[in-house]
Amino acid sequence: QVQLVESGGGLVQAGGSLRLSCAASERTFRNSYMGWFRQAPGEERDFVAAISLRGLATYYADSVKGRFTVSRDNTKNTVYLQMNSLKPEDTAVYYCATADRSKAWPPGKSEFAYWGQGTQVTVSS
Repeated sequence: QVQLVESGGGLVQAGGSLRLSCAASERTFRNSYMGWFRQAPGEERDFVAAISLRGLATYYADSVKGRFTVSRDNTKNTVYLQMNSLKPEDTAVYYCATADRSKAWPPGKSEFAYWGQGTQVTVSS
């Protein structure tokens, strides 16, 4: 069973920073693109960022470009999302997810097969 465990969410003031982490099993991690998504109350789950197997390629939603950075540590089976210059509209539950390496890059939302439980990020104005 694939397990993804997110951490690092919390409450921060606008303009502040947070770093999210997502740990996965080794077998899952080494064979997967990793992605971050977010879902605000009453809205759909939206793509935020993705990173390729070795971390050589990244892909971002326009709304977070220049503020968020996705990275991965393949020795720790962990993917990170560094979020800077946070805005109130970034408030959401953030999820990490995996897409199999056989998918085309960048993978679409429907190609992410496994999801974590989510971590809440709240940005106050």
